[in-house]
Amino acid sequence: MSTGQLAKNELLHLPVSRALRRLAIPAGVGFFFTTMFNVVDTFYGGLISTEALAALSLSFPVFFFIIAAGSGVSTGATALIGNALGANRNEDARDYTVQAISFAVLTALTITAAGLAASPALFTLLGASGNYLTLALSYMNVIFFGTFFFLLNYILNSGLYASGNTRCFRNFLVAGFFLNLILDPWFLYGGLGLPPLGLPGIALATILIQGSGNFYLLFQLRKTGLLQGCRPASFIPRKEAFRELARQGFPASLNMLTVGLGVFIITWFLSRFGKDAVAAYGIAARIEQTALLPVMGLNIATLALVAQNNGARLYQRIETTVKTALITGIVITLPAAVLVYLFAGQLMAFFSSDSAVIAIGVSYLKVAAFIFCAYVTLYINVFALQGIKKPLFAVWIGVFRQIIAPVPVFYLFAYHFGWGIRGIWWGIFLTTWTAAVIAILYVREMVIRMMREGDGEYEPSDSAQE
Repeated sequence: MSTGQLAKNELLHLPVSRALRRLAIPAGVGFFFTTMFNVVDTFYGGLISTEALAALSLSFPVFFFIIAAGSGVSTGATALIGNALGANRNEDARDYTVQAISFAVLTALTITAAGLAASPALFTLLGASGNYLTLALSYMNVIFFGTFFFLLNYILNSGLYASGNTRCFRNFLVAGFFLNLILDPWFLYGGLGLPPLGLPGIALATILIQGSGNFYLLFQLRKTGLLQGCRPASFIPRKEAFRELARQGFPASLNMLTVGLGVFIITWFLSRFGKDAVAAYGIAARIEQTALLPVMGLNIATLALVAQNNGARLYQRIETTVKTALITGIVITLPAAVLVYLFAGQLMAFFSSDSAVIAIGVSYLKVAAFIFCAYVTLYINVFALQGIKKPLFAVWIGVFRQIIAPVPVFYLFAYHFGWGIRGIWWGIFLTTWTAAVIAILYVREMVIRMMREGDGEYEPSDSAQE
């Protein structure tokens, strides 16, 4: 019996709470080191200058286009592979895995070309000019040339996640973090025959680490059996497979893209208040991400568990998975929210000594602490929908939360009510909580409908009693 088959059986028959822990803890550790990786980049960017730190923060919404594409295609592939494994359609699972790799290659080439052409205009729209614009472009141009390595890692990992293996990606992210601690200062300041590269050196370190991950994750994926029997001809794009990957992956990418557009909109409004506001939000967003890390693994665990159980038509386990993940996530998140609220000043001061930047960041974190539970609710429900191959709702809720609602709400709060920057913070609060409530009501209705329309194949197990 293959590793993939063993993982599939565990996800179908382990008690839900135990399966969630087994998947979520390694994934959560991986997310922690991903954010720590970004924290290291932010720290060294701040050592260059406040302008370099602002340029790094300005790059994030543009960088997010790569993240959106990779995460979306990976999420779609995980859902398809997981459903196939759950239904014991192993050949389909292998086919989706190989075709997803080809899909990622073509997507990466498209993003690289489009990103290099469009980023100058995007940064200019965000208010960058002169040296500020030059710094932002010097960082992002290197990142765009490494898009292939990012997307390939996402796709290789989707097969591992769908098989119930969240440990390998964790291992890569942990190793990548420690390698980044060495490469960032070396590439930034130079040494051992390497000239100082400045901000582009931070980007180059990221690309080299991503490239090394390709080899490790490919080696691990081969162990699952999902690449068994594949030949060069297997990677030739096939219309049917690409259509399914696009149908599942593009909505997930668009959902992630709405997050990037949301950050873009937030950054645009903040740029009206100066570089200090942009730099402060960049730091505070990193802190926010770090605080939410303990529950981020639950998203991936929910996706993998729901996908396989949906393939096996075990709908009551899907309901149990969503409920358990929500309760666990909220319980874990509340202490983090309290700590961020109480120690916002100290956390901001770790990254910047600029009093204006610290003050703006603190004002955001004290509002963000009250949004944490909304993020948990929203994302767990969105990943559950992806697992049951219903990804379009996530797009609509993302468009509402990130684009349709923020523009009028930010303008109303920041300018009409005269709240200034705090109006943007409270606008984020309102739009996120509204989206979270809509999401939980929609998913509840979907799961109830699936259970009513099911054909009675659910077999009670220990997990159903939890």
